[in-house]
Amino acid sequence: MLLLDRKKNPRTVAKICLFIVIGALALSVVPRVVAQVTAPAPAAAEHIIPGSERIRPISLSSFFQNILETMGIYAFITGETEKETTLIDPETGKNRTTVVFGWQELLMVLVGFVILYLGAVKDFEPLLLIPIGFGTVLVNVPLAFMGSPPHGFLHIIYEAGVGNEFFPLIIFMGIGALTDFGPLIANPKTALLGAAAQFGVFGTLFGITAANMIPGVDFNMLQACAVAIIGGADGPTTIYISGKLARDLMATVAVAAYSYMALVPIIQPPIMRLLTTKRERVIKMKQLRPVSKVEKVTFPLLVLTLSIFLIPSAAPLIGCLMFGNFIRECGVVDRLNRTLQNELMNIVSIFLSLGVGSQMTPEKFLNMSSLIIVAMGLMAFAIATGTGIMVAKFMNLFLKEKINPLIGSAGVSAVPMAARVSNKVGLEEDPSNFLLMHAMGPNVSGVIGTAIAAGVMIAVYGSSVM
Repeated sequence: MLLLDRKKNPRTVAKICLFIVIGALALSVVPRVVAQVTAPAPAAAEHIIPGSERIRPISLSSFFQNILETMGIYAFITGETEKETTLIDPETGKNRTTVVFGWQELLMVLVGFVILYLGAVKDFEPLLLIPIGFGTVLVNVPLAFMGSPPHGFLHIIYEAGVGNEFFPLIIFMGIGALTDFGPLIANPKTALLGAAAQFGVFGTLFGITAANMIPGVDFNMLQACAVAIIGGADGPTTIYISGKLARDLMATVAVAAYSYMALVPIIQPPIMRLLTTKRERVIKMKQLRPVSKVEKVTFPLLVLTLSIFLIPSAAPLIGCLMFGNFIRECGVVDRLNRTLQNELMNIVSIFLSLGVGSQMTPEKFLNMSSLIIVAMGLMAFAIATGTGIMVAKFMNLFLKEKINPLIGSAGVSAVPMAARVSNKVGLEEDPSNFLLMHAMGPNVSGVIGTAIAAGVMIAVYGSSVM
């Protein structure tokens, strides 16, 4: 009857045919599915997808358990990882290992946020501290492995240029391109203040020797040199010399050096006020004489030549510094000058600071030796600041045109922050007393002086590790 009515109800016929086809397919497929479900489980190897042999089967309960175990909160509470330290085992000659707990990584993450606060909110060397802070936070994120060899992002950055002399020397090229040696050329006697600041570097060597009397602390002479150079407040030089003499301490000394560079506005003013009188702080200095272009162009070549003949071990640092300065002063390669001052300097600074931050991990910092390094670095920096001031006061005994002792504190090579601090303290005493350009003389001299000090240490002790 239905077939007779198919012309009148074509849609009904089509629906019935569709239901018949679906029913036939169901009758053919369902038994097979039921057989597969009710049949005994075959050998696991027969159904493993190639390449997934090591992946365990996951049930609903194990899925949620895996989610819990991969959460950062869980790792901070229960985490326990064995890592190498920067300390060398004298018996095996290999790095010692220690167990790092999750709470220690959380503590270092908090330290990273403190560094970010100092850089972003307090404006303490933000170009350095913000990348260092982020590097510190990221490298201590559990289960992220950003600092793990061989493919961790921060590990690659560190190995590419921080753990060797590549990034530090490029930074020195940029510093040279940014530096005007005119104030030093106009008033050469301020070079003595930059040299005086190096007493902090060499004086700290004795402090490191005394620190060996503390149980559990054992620094050799190469490590002492790497720690003492912190007193120069020159991050690239610190990384350079630690790479040459004490790679196992590079992380700690680099972070200490950059931290003290950033904290110059906090550390130096109390020392400056303590060692000077109000009468000395208001001394006004005559305006510097103009420096000719010939003098500025000749200066980097002369300094490089002296370095080559007298202290060749310092030639890499001084050579890159003077190369950048010569590009600045010769005036015929403005494109290179702008690149060194801006794009290249900024890019390398980001990578260098991230690389330094990547070394701020618990096994490298939460130990007695690291605390000694931080304390000795602060002592070196304080001695360098104080010695520069005292030498300026001593020079005033013989000079008709007195030097404001405040500029002696700029002998450390934190350019230009130390010079700005000298100027700031002077303005607090006398708003009309501008010391910035006068302080730049010992400041840029300190850069050269710290590079020479590093060269001397490498020349004396470097042969034992090369």
